[in-house]
Amino acid sequence: MAPSNYPRIDTHSHILPDFYRSALAETGHSQPDGMPAVPPWSESEHLAMMNNLNIAYSIVSISSPGIRLTPSREATISLCRRVNAFAADLKRRHPSRFGFFASLPLPDEDAALAEVETAFAEGAAGVVLMSSVDGVYVGDPQYSRLWAALDARAAKVFVHPTTPCLCLGPHGSGGSPQIVPSNPLSPFLPSPALEFLFDTVRWISTVLLRSTLTTYPHLTFLAPHAGGALPPLLSRIIGFANIVPEAAYPLITSRHSENEAVTLLQTRFYWDVAGWAWPRQWRMLVEGLEVGKERVLYGSDYPFTREEFVADFVGAMDQGVGNEKEGWTKEEVSGMWGGNAARLFGVESVLGGDVMRFMS
Repeated sequence: MAPSNYPRIDTHSHILPDFYRSALAETGHSQPDGMPAVPPWSESEHLAMMNNLNIAYSIVSISSPGIRLTPSREATISLCRRVNAFAADLKRRHPSRFGFFASLPLPDEDAALAEVETAFAEGAAGVVLMSSVDGVYVGDPQYSRLWAALDARAAKVFVHPTTPCLCLGPHGSGGSPQIVPSNPLSPFLPSPALEFLFDTVRWISTVLLRSTLTTYPHLTFLAPHAGGALPPLLSRIIGFANIVPEAAYPLITSRHSENEAVTLLQTRFYWDVAGWAWPRQWRMLVEGLEVGKERVLYGSDYPFTREEFVADFVGAMDQGVGNEKEGWTKEEVSGMWGGNAARLFGVESVLGGDVMRFMS
């Protein structure tokens, strides 16, 4: 089935420059997160995929495992700068087709702050963070200076899940914890099939319960995969946070009511529908959490999702939102495909208004 003629903005797609592919291989990540291989990618193939599927504009980023491939501070900072410079050059050469989320070299907060300045000067649309780095989740107050700097810019923060880590306690003379990636179902299932969805729950729980959203009111978070496993678990997470003793769990610094938590999710987040959001998962987000359809964004997850499967997902979405029984208006459909992202990132003028033509 040919894709519908709605112009699309893809807020969840990835780049794999040759030097990054080499870095993955050299550091033992040739099968990232348990996937069988690093997929092929090139600029020309990415543009061809976009043209084939009516994707007018893509905001690209580095996917898991990110740029923290070894414990080396210098290697992390160097790879981060190369990745962002590559993405900025892609945007410079194709300003009407590509934007980018800048990677940050955590856990080095000073280096991350410097990279924020450089990357935004290069035109970054926002930043991309892995859900955790060395076992520390997005929203942890140990990065308070970074959150403050991003908040001052009213930054968009795209958080991509990664394989969670276990901290196996102090070891060696320095007493540093041993950080070990953990996928209990490997090799039965790769991390993206299950662990990614639960790691999304972990980072969103962290920003909800550790006061990130209330302390930094100008941050906008972008959550992938229709919120992962969060929608059906929110009541339990918030309920537990409110009944466990404060003395035993002092790190819970925001004990929201469920209605307060839902309001924060409805107003401080955008949600992409990359992957298997149709026919069921989107309902948990839009009907379960009552997230407004104006907060739903399209994402392809290319090239980790091959073009043929991207096309299949587009077809499933077209069929779902085109069914009158599903309750999507023409304006809401157009918004999901591109209009919502156009407004969020201010790219209406870059696209010549094409994305908005179905909105009138």
